[in-house]
Amino acid sequence: MAKLITTLHIDGADDFYAELIALHAERTREESEAINARLILLLCNHVGDRETLREAFTEARRDGAASLA
Repeated sequence: MAKLITTLHIDGADDFYAELIALHAERTREESEAINARLILLLCNHVGDRETLREAFTEARRDGAASLA
């Protein structure tokens, strides 16, 4: 089973970040939170591996979680 990748692993990370910010442009806080919730569920479904997802839950709970930088 795959281990959670916590180092930068996205091609064109700066462009990706700009796209992510643009996704939330001109949205209310509630709309942004709903988009984030849907995005999380879509990506969790894509990953599919429960062990990897549990690792992500643990990492996300930590203060100073991996910044992927």
